[in-house]
Order: sequence, then structure tokens, then C-alpha cells
Amino acid sequence: MRIHYLEIVTKEVDAVCAAYAAANGAQFSNPNPGLGNARTAKLPGGGLVGVRAPMQEAEEPVVRPYWLVDDIETAVAAVVEAGGKVAHPPMEIPGHGTFAIYIQGGVHHGLWQL
Repeated sequence: MRIHYLEIVTKEVDAVCAAYAAANGAQFSNPNPGLGNARTAKLPGGGLVGVRAPMQEAEEPVVRPYWLVDDIETAVAAVVEAGGKVAHPPMEIPGHGTFAIYIQGGVHHGLWQL
């Protein structure tokens, strides 16, 4: 298992990025419109951490790992079979890949296919 994208949704984007930079030396990008205006930094192993503000009033702060998968449709079917509830069906982000979000055990999880 490998985390391809670690998404952090917070109303305090600059403060969270500054804390990661101070504690870990992370260097964050300018907001990336393709990733919901997330500011991103590289993770060891090739993934990214993205810190963004909520995209709508009702969106709550969350930390959501997106696990890299070979076949997102098969992976979504497997999590549904295991009792997960799809919160966002697979959707392509041009230039980034395809993601899906599911909730299991009260926790948000993501899947990502390149």
C-alpha cells in the first residue's frame, strides 16, 4: 500500500503549511487549481500532501489518505463489498489521475489511479 496523495482540508491553510515547513522542512507550492487550490509538497516515495480550504460551506476539516490503486473501479467495488460507502464516485482530474472517496468506520478514505 502506498499513499499517493494526503489531503488536508482546513480553514487555516497557511498556518498548517507553515507548521509542516517548520517541523519537517516541507516546501509548499502555490495553490493548484486542479487540486481544489491545494498547496502541495512532495512526500517521500513520490506522493504529495495537499493542504486546501473547504470548497463549500458544509465541508468539514478532514485528513484523507488516497491509496494508489491499479484499477479504481475494481478497488471501489471491493470497498463497497467490504461495507464502505462511496462518498464521491471515480472522477478524473486531468493531468493528475482518477480519484474516488469512500467512508468506512466513520473515516474518510480515498483511492487514486494514475
